[in-house]
Amino acid sequence: MPVIALLTDFGTQDIYVGVMKGVIWSICPEAQIADLTHEIPPQDIVAGGLALWGAFRFFPKGTVFCAVVDPGVGTKRRAIAVQTSQYFFVGPDNGLLWWSIGESHVLKVVELKNDKYFLPAISNTFHGRDIFAPVSAHLAKGIPISEFGLEIDLDKLVKLPPLRASFDEQVLVAQVIHIDRFGNAITNLRRKDFETWLESIGNKLWLATIKGKSFNSIAKSYGECPEGEPLLLFNSYDLLEIAVNKGNAAIALGIRKGDQIKIQTTKERATEGV
Repeated sequence: MPVIALLTDFGTQDIYVGVMKGVIWSICPEAQIADLTHEIPPQDIVAGGLALWGAFRFFPKGTVFCAVVDPGVGTKRRAIAVQTSQYFFVGPDNGLLWWSIGESHVLKVVELKNDKYFLPAISNTFHGRDIFAPVSAHLAKGIPISEFGLEIDLDKLVKLPPLRASFDEQVLVAQVIHIDRFGNAITNLRRKDFETWLESIGNKLWLATIKGKSFNSIAKSYGECPEGEPLLLFNSYDLLEIAVNKGNAAIALGIRKGDQIKIQTTKERATEGV
């Protein structure tokens, strides 16, 4: 049976998610619908993009991802569908899909224009119901992506900043891109990039600093540090995270989205490993 995975910032208090499911099942009754999350902070495209990027690779081949974090709904922003070698992605062209499709082999991108596959009446405030849900359902039923509109160039899509930290021979600078519900501060530093940087500096000693707090080791788990103590670790996304064991790092250290953590070589005490 086809799988459609939903990701939105709609929450579950209102009827929006339920109505999208009703539309999908009306068109594709056999669809299995997975709720990735509906708790993306309102209008937070980066948080939605990160969640989608962290999740899509764990789904079966052929899954249709319907992602709706859409502050530009009803404007001239494009609605798109993307086919990769493994999956389909449907949503607004506002960067939400970019990190996921940017790491995939993209076969085709189309702008959604064929209203044959939309609901009869299009609201300017609910394209999730009227465009994205029905298109996702028709894709799940096997309608070729080329039927939904004209192909557009991948390079013409709206992009999020690269999900990468910047570094040179002396210093690595990462940015906090998301604070999760536990207060963990997730950065754009990937484990493999950190390891590459370590090799480039000859595995010298290093010191990481954010908000006046310094670290010189990477923990393997939250419980590796005493309760209430801050730590660095690579999370399930393999992104560097600032956390507090059984605590809230954002509150304890005053960390906000956009803050930087700097890692630089040092002559201070040795690290405890990566």
